[in-house]
Amino acid sequence: MKRTTLAILVPPFAVCRYGCAGYCAAPIGLFWLAGISSMIYGYYGGPLGVEGISWTTSILGLIMWIIASVWAEDTIKGVSDDSLHKTSSSLCRIVKTDIDDSDPFDDIRKNAN
Repeated sequence: MKRTTLAILVPPFAVCRYGCAGYCAAPIGLFWLAGISSMIYGYYGGPLGVEGISWTTSILGLIMWIIASVWAEDTIKGVSDDSLHKTSSSLCRIVKTDIDDSDPFDDIRKNAN
């Protein structure tokens, strides 16, 4: 319940805490901040400067917040599903430590002789 509540209220922090911060926290945070900014901007009249609240701008901000929340929840769910099944995450891939550490100049020297 705590993960879901955090994903709804503050999606980028939920992804950093429970998910994969390396790939998804920045775009989720961007959607979330744009949604908040749009709601505040809509409250003050929006881009047309209407008297009162610009409902279209405020609703756009709410939609962006919902997108960020759903994205965060999906990311957290994907990471937790991968950890339950003991598979490598499609969201957070760890670079293999057994990469080829050979010197590329050795190959050039072999081919030059």
